[in-house]
Amino acid sequence: MKQTLISRKFTGFGALATAIALLVSLLIPTAQANTYSLPNAPTNVTSYIGARGVVVKWTPGANVAPGVTGYVVSAGAGSCPIFVPARNSSVVTMPVVDGQPGGTPVVQAVNAYGFSKPAASNKSYTAAQLATVASSLNKAVQVLQLSDLHGAIEVGGSFGAALLTSNWNADRAANKATIAVSSGDNIGAAPPISTEFEELPTIESLNAAKLDVSVFGNHEHDRNIDHLNKMIGASDFQWVVSNYSAGALDVLKSGAKQAKTYTIIERGGVKIGVVGSNTPETIEQVFPGNLDYKDASGAKKTIVIAPGVAGINSAIAEAKAAGADVVIAVIHQGWLENADGVSKGLFNELAAQIKGAAAIYGGHSHQTYASVIPGSSRVAPTVLGQVRNAGVEYTRTQICMKSGKVVGQSIQHVLKAAAATINTGVVSTVTTQDAAAAAMVKKYKDQLSAKLDVKIGKVSGVFPRGGSPAVERSGETPMGNYIADLMRAKYKTDFAIQNGGGIRDTFPAKTYVPAATGLVRTGAGPLDVTLGDAFTVFPFGNQIATTVVTGANLWKALENGVGGNYPGDGRFPQISGFKFSFDASKPIGSRIVEVTKLDGTAIAKDSKEYTLTTLDFVIYGGDGYVNVFSPAQAKVQGALLDVFVDALKADMAAGKVTQVPAADGRIKKVG
Repeated sequence: MKQTLISRKFTGFGALATAIALLVSLLIPTAQANTYSLPNAPTNVTSYIGARGVVVKWTPGANVAPGVTGYVVSAGAGSCPIFVPARNSSVVTMPVVDGQPGGTPVVQAVNAYGFSKPAASNKSYTAAQLATVASSLNKAVQVLQLSDLHGAIEVGGSFGAALLTSNWNADRAANKATIAVSSGDNIGAAPPISTEFEELPTIESLNAAKLDVSVFGNHEHDRNIDHLNKMIGASDFQWVVSNYSAGALDVLKSGAKQAKTYTIIERGGVKIGVVGSNTPETIEQVFPGNLDYKDASGAKKTIVIAPGVAGINSAIAEAKAAGADVVIAVIHQGWLENADGVSKGLFNELAAQIKGAAAIYGGHSHQTYASVIPGSSRVAPTVLGQVRNAGVEYTRTQICMKSGKVVGQSIQHVLKAAAATINTGVVSTVTTQDAAAAAMVKKYKDQLSAKLDVKIGKVSGVFPRGGSPAVERSGETPMGNYIADLMRAKYKTDFAIQNGGGIRDTFPAKTYVPAATGLVRTGAGPLDVTLGDAFTVFPFGNQIATTVVTGANLWKALENGVGGNYPGDGRFPQISGFKFSFDASKPIGSRIVEVTKLDGTAIAKDSKEYTLTTLDFVIYGGDGYVNVFSPAQAKVQGALLDVFVDALKADMAAGKVTQVPAADGRIKKVG
């Protein structure tokens, strides 16, 4: 496909404010309690050209809880935003950098929950006007960030390789000092277009988009170390991680390419350091042995992933000592929710302890979040950002440095749905797919279609997957019921458990786009489903196994399932053959309220044994299910995917439409 550019003159506040307002209103997390909220937008924003920049004034909005910590004043991509603590006056001079594009000053209030809607100045400025007060002492760094791509390289709900490449190219045109980073999980839990080719298409897609740096996520370890090293060898970007045990980075390499604790990239005259860390939960979330390697002496070792921020703070200090002018951190930990006046999640807990990073980006929990840690008179503010998974959005951050000191940051979430209307503050915006990236994806797609565009059944409607966090990670869901019921019926056991994180898409799958024509994919149903959809929903290749579990260990397993990082953890159990209720407000380890058989008979915490069908991954301790499912008595039966596909084919052969099951209350959240 030929790449085209559509020239567009800068249109001042109207286009910019509309685009920003759309992005912010769609993406800022919603408060979880009536007494708490995002900040109110400032009012009466005015501005004028001063001696050292653009002087911006505003009237604060009405007070909210949690309290407003400050105000971000910016003018879009290529500008030099400034952060004003709430305790200071509501007037500031926004620095201007050499070559800054024209724009309209915008003010946003920020608190722990996130940003207010933007309030635009009564005046806009041309690049020529801004040039009169620009200073070479002012520098603006732009960071493009995504996370948890999971191989979503086809254009559809996702940007895909082709649109991500074209949009990032356009973003870079606004600022030469631009880098692109990923917070991990680029590969793994991916559609067939990536998994069927050992994930190489995803690495090639990130190369095409000119990704600069990525941290490892847990899913980078879905296969063994040899496979990860193959990915490192294929990457044109640098992998970083600072919380792996000593010696691990010595084996995470391919030829001259090797993972590092930090890297420094020089762009537009600025040396930008990047550090990263992975979630220590990786050991629970990958198949046993995937973190094992042999050292130079041939001794078996296992990568240990440290919790906390000691490694990342050390890497930040090392990067600055090596000459980095500014450092950003990418960590594979996630924001979970805004509740009780607090932003909750390991991402937020760790970010509060990280010292010296101008921007910190999260991942892992597949949610949208942004805020600012205000800093102090001696400590610069830090912007926080996180995006949803599967390439549906990325963040675009401007970091302003004045005389070498960070003075402010602004952040936008850029939606795929809005890609064609995003005003980057430059004359031209790419609105079509990058031709080379599109051709690369098509090359792989053509090889897949004959195999995977095979119809395997009809469903009465879309098996839903939604919510924030995704419903299979926080409660009962139709696909969870359907697959758990199939597993239990197939192997005639008392109970069945499927980990919610093993369900990776709607059905039919949003991220699988059949090339075959004539398939019914939209509407009220029935809808056609293909083998490609099945591979996309269940991409891990898990095997089903049967075993036994005591009543006591069933309770223990369920406590694990609703513990961890609930809501949003892949360990959440989807079940069949019994019911349970839980209270997430109680401490971890004491959240299960009741467990019963389907007829209401209580299942006691005792030594009575029941037969169980689950996944081999779970039996051997995956997702934290350690010492509960009797591995010694387990018998591997066959592939999860086969049970799923065979059931759909059987319905189709009988002339039946597979019905989307309704939730029946087998899992209840109380309290």
